[in-house]
Amino acid sequence: MLTRLRTVLIGTSHAGNIGGVARAMHNMGLDDLALVAPRSSVIHQDSISRASGADHLLHSARISPTLDDAVADCTFVVGASARSRTLPWPMLSPRALAARLPEETRQPNARVALVFGREDSGLTNDELQRCHAHVHIPTNPDFSSLNLAAAVQVVAYECRTAWLERQATPADDGSADDAGLATHADLERYFAHLEQTLTAVGFHDPDKPRQLMARLRRLYLRARLEPLEINILRGILTATDKASRPPRS
Repeated sequence: MLTRLRTVLIGTSHAGNIGGVARAMHNMGLDDLALVAPRSSVIHQDSISRASGADHLLHSARISPTLDDAVADCTFVVGASARSRTLPWPMLSPRALAARLPEETRQPNARVALVFGREDSGLTNDELQRCHAHVHIPTNPDFSSLNLAAAVQVVAYECRTAWLERQATPADDGSADDAGLATHADLERYFAHLEQTLTAVGFHDPDKPRQLMARLRRLYLRARLEPLEINILRGILTATDKASRPPRS
């Protein structure tokens, strides 16, 4: 289960924090580190020092220009959020998130992304809307700021605890559906197609969005779609596109 977890850091500005995250990950048995547009060098004296022996994760870390690239193959994306948003999204505590992992990692293509934002501003609304759920660490409301590595440590600890508990239960009977779940890339292609079609038929006005696409994202992400279901939905959109075109004279 732990090998299916990817820790994603967006726009990290301090090399030492990247090293601290690598150490926190290695402590808990996580080994897949991805960085999106880091604002500091990944391999740096500070990052290596803070990694304290976990610098192999720094050398193997993948670097991507965008969040979409970093989680394209993931089937469950969770964004760390310390702030309430105007549009409610499924919110999990680290323990509740960890409790979901055995089920989320059953599928043969399962990959879970744990996404953490910038030290100074966290994740943007657009980035959070690309996540199936948000994880919130219930810190002291009078002093809620957490160091990036500390936040990763808390979430990683809960994930490891869930994994250890899983080892004490009977083995899975292998009855999971082999179809797997739609990846982030599949979903993003569907959302682009959906917005294009809704705009073409006049249901969606990009100049007056009224959070329509954000609400539809929340709906479809909650449904946990399979690849075949994505294909069916895109087939419906394609048929709608054809039916909405004016007849040729």
